Amino acid sequence: MSKPVIAITIGKKNYNRLIRDEEITKLESFATLIHHEGEEPATKEDLIKLLPEADAVITSWGVARIDKDVLDAAPRLKAMVHMGGSVKRNVCDEMFERGIIVIGSSPVLAETVAETTLGMMIMGQKRAGALNRTIRNGGWRESECWPARELRHKTVGIVGASQVGRNIIRLLEPFRCHILVYDPYLDEEGARELGARKVELMELARRCDILSLHAPLNAHTEKMINKDVFAVMKDEALIVNSARGDLIDEPAMIEELQKGRFYAYLDVCAPEPPAADSPLRTLNNVDLIPHIAGCIEDCTDLTDRAAEELERVFKGEKPLYRITKQMFDRIS
Repeated sequence: MSKPVIAITIGKKNYNRLIRDEEITKLESFATLIHHEGEEPATKEDLIKLLPEADAVITSWGVARIDKDVLDAAPRLKAMVHMGGSVKRNVCDEMFERGIIVIGSSPVLAETVAETTLGMMIMGQKRAGALNRTIRNGGWRESECWPARELRHKTVGIVGASQVGRNIIRLLEPFRCHILVYDPYLDEEGARELGARKVELMELARRCDILSLHAPLNAHTEKMINKDVFAVMKDEALIVNSARGDLIDEPAMIEELQKGRFYAYLDVCAPEPPAADSPLRTLNNVDLIPHIAGCIEDCTDLTDRAAEELERVFKGEKPLYRITKQMFDRIS
């Protein structure tokens, strides 16, 4: 029996970052590999040329969307694994209509995003960025952000019991925090199983010392953290965003930050990067990092997960992280 054919479309310049030799060996143990030979991720035209003999395709950041034209050129295609965050921009409805198995590697990214988010919480509570700026300007602890605060025993509000949100709850366990969670898809029993209490968004905003965003961006969540939410937040609270910038009404947030009411630690914003004259670049109670919460330099675990999932598919087993069209409202 011939091996299935798997097309890798990520572009040669991304191999060092995304694929170790061990992953190539693992894939070759059950499949024949074909590679997009360009340095950059595959364009639509590249996919049309590469996929006619492919039974599966591995995509990642920058690879063109697999639309109807690409599918018409790929009659054998049975599965796709996306090594990146959101798979939404890489697929079309017809993939689901044709029964093509769509798989995400986002659980791997969720772990790294959660780890970074924990660091943002700790350093945000310490007001480390503001104090660093004070020291660079010749001071020491003399700052409106003093005293530094602890994460331990604080009330943390998790907006979105996503894969990242669930990992954060797990990572927070040693800090003995009180966890509140807002997620319309999570019931009270599910929250208790996570070690959290389910509440509505406004109650979460009123009670939390730290508000951490982990919801997908869609029509229901865009600018969900707005002036009404900010108005009930505690003075001195910390807001952490490692999800999507458009979850926050940014002008409303800036207005509150300019009052000095709370502190923000943002991995994402809208737009990215912030405008050159954005107050986010100059406010002392804001720390910014450039959308790096997920893996950046070593993302090879994504390929390890992709290989495991495709091996399951071609053994006739169910993949662990299959994505369906019905899940789109709940994923980024």
